[in-house]
Amino acid sequence: MPHLKTLVKRNADRPFAVIGINTYDDETDFRKGMKELELPWACAFQGSNPVITDLFGVDAFPTYILVDHEGRILSVGGAPTDEELARALQAADAAGK
Repeated sequence: MPHLKTLVKRNADRPFAVIGINTYDDETDFRKGMKELELPWACAFQGSNPVITDLFGVDAFPTYILVDHEGRILSVGGAPTDEELARALQAADAAGK
C-alpha cells in the first residue's frame, strides 16, 4: 500500500483516484483498519456479499481496474504500470479534465 499512497499523493491535483473495496473483514474490523492505516482514498465495505466484485468480474485479489477520465475501463488485473498511468493522466490533462 505504500506505493498506492505515493501515487495518490503525487497525483493529488490531477484527475486521479484510488478506490478500495474490502471483501474479507467484518464491518467493525474494516472501520478499525481504515483508521489505523490512514488510507487517503475512499474504501467500500463489501463483506461477503459480492455485489461490487461481481459487477466488475473480480475473481482474484488484489485486482486493479484502471478507468480513464471518460469512465472507460483501460485495464483489469495486475497493478497498472507507471507508463499506463502516465498515458491515462496525460489524456485526461489534454482533455481538460
